[in-house]
Amino acid sequence: VIKCGGSVLIDQNLFDIFIKDISTLNKLGFTPIIVHGGGKRISNKLNEIGLESKFIKGLRVTDKETIKVVEEVLIDFNKEIINALDQQNCESQSINSKENNILTVVQENEELGFVGSPTNVDQSIIDKIIADKKVPIIAPLGLDKNDQTYNVNADTAAGFIAKKINARRLIILSDVEGVLDNNKNLIPEINSVSIKNLIDNETITGGMIPKINNCLDVASNGVKGVVIIDGRKNHSVLFELLSDEGSGTLIRQ
Repeated sequence: VIKCGGSVLIDQNLFDIFIKDISTLNKLGFTPIIVHGGGKRISNKLNEIGLESKFIKGLRVTDKETIKVVEEVLIDFNKEIINALDQQNCESQSINSKENNILTVVQENEELGFVGSPTNVDQSIIDKIIADKKVPIIAPLGLDKNDQTYNVNADTAAGFIAKKINARRLIILSDVEGVLDNNKNLIPEINSVSIKNLIDNETITGGMIPKINNCLDVASNGVKGVVIIDGRKNHSVLFELLSDEGSGTLIRQ
């Protein structure tokens, strides 16, 4: 499972390289499952129409108006990824709240509004797309039991899906090198003990805390290689999967 943040894919050059990398992996016989974000695009669109973006602990507060924009932006972006892969002769299929929805969610909490916490994944949809030799492209949206759409944090969605389908790897493409120490040097590997220390001494702060805790949860539930890599570097996905060195920070139990 490869999660790519919207902040990385907003750069056209990085977007093009990412698309080529996914196409290459597919041709090499890997089974990439893509979960994309869209935070920057959503914020831009909300600004355009005069709605303010509010965040609590790194999660977007999503009211009735905002969820419509979130859904629209994510589905448009999803189609953009699919069209770009098409041009590389790589067949892919959209998974979002309007077609092929796979995430069942419950409301995270009242304060956040329409932000969902995943409770189930419909794996049969992913299996069918993969059986058809297509790449699943998943927008981080889910539906509750009343078919209300919810925004799901893309890291959470990717992690939940990786756990449920027993993925071999979870690769999170971010706009940082990985986890950095206080001297801004990359930490190549962390585990539950070192993570607690890094949070306690405020090396890991802000939006990075839920990101890391989510990775740790995934690593503790049978997914062997959970890694945060720098999506701003060209071909970082290929380096991670095809070279011995890898890059970024590996998260272990």
